[in-house]
Amino acid sequence: MGLLALQFGIQPIVTKKFTSPEIIRSTVIFTQEIVKLLIAMIGITLNTSTKWKDITSGWSIQSWLRLALLPATIYLIQNLCSLLAYQNLDAITYNVLNQTKTLSAALCCFLLLGKRQSKLQIVALVILLVAALVMEGILPLNLEYYMNYLSNATAAADSNETTNFSLSSRHVSHGVLPIMLASFLSGLAGAITQKSLQSGGGRNALMFTMELCVASILILLVSFTTSDDGKKIQERGFFDQWTFLTLVPILTNSAGGILVGLVIKYAGTIRKGFALIFGILISGIVQSLIDENKTLSEEDIAGGVLAALSLWMHASFPYVAAPKKSKAKSE
Repeated sequence: MGLLALQFGIQPIVTKKFTSPEIIRSTVIFTQEIVKLLIAMIGITLNTSTKWKDITSGWSIQSWLRLALLPATIYLIQNLCSLLAYQNLDAITYNVLNQTKTLSAALCCFLLLGKRQSKLQIVALVILLVAALVMEGILPLNLEYYMNYLSNATAAADSNETTNFSLSSRHVSHGVLPIMLASFLSGLAGAITQKSLQSGGGRNALMFTMELCVASILILLVSFTTSDDGKKIQERGFFDQWTFLTLVPILTNSAGGILVGLVIKYAGTIRKGFALIFGILISGIVQSLIDENKTLSEEDIAGGVLAALSLWMHASFPYVAAPKKSKAKSE
């Protein structure tokens, strides 16, 4: 989880620094899947405790289609929804709605895996959401802000003033709904992946990563025949706007994909959400170290403390099923 948090924290920084805004995005995603596939293959080969013969026993195209193709397709749709929402929402709204993915993960784990949350674990998930909103600056720490808000709201109510606002249909259909769908799909794909990795003895995490990569690569190859990115590749070439340093964010993101599979297998998709929130804190720390104009804010520190508290609560107070009452035998 620590390595995943570190990767998530530095990924936006290296991506912004080493990836051109004019680059064809699908070429980066395609290359990431290939690199991730190679890393997983090398990991299996170098691991002396696993053998290819053992982890591929019982493998079939049918099992691959059943276990890997569905989550790979869900992840692809999630990425498309996120991109659509990003283009039609302001950053604050996007970040607020995007933080619901941890809650959706808990819901999907309950629906698909039957994993219930204790009352304190539910409180911990809410605290985690608050931690993310604090670090994003959406929930200010200044008490005066809330006092002014309440006083203004009271004054408006006393004077019978109403605030008229309207949301355009495009804002909802191309912004709010896509990001809510993307957050739900994130939890759904995570729960499906967790079920595949943990149930019945569990599938090897690196092997499952390879299966997801192959499915994603095939989907992207098919999309190149009809998508705008496919036309751009034909016109400008696959490596247009690439430099040697473009490989840096590709390598870190590919490593992150491997880590996600391992975290989901051994800690669960909900705990993955904790790692991502800590990644926001790490991102703030790294930015403060490399940029003199940016310092670690009070919001970052407070959010980190809340996230740590949330993680401790979620790990310390798991759900315990009530003991079944045995029926007394009647004579």
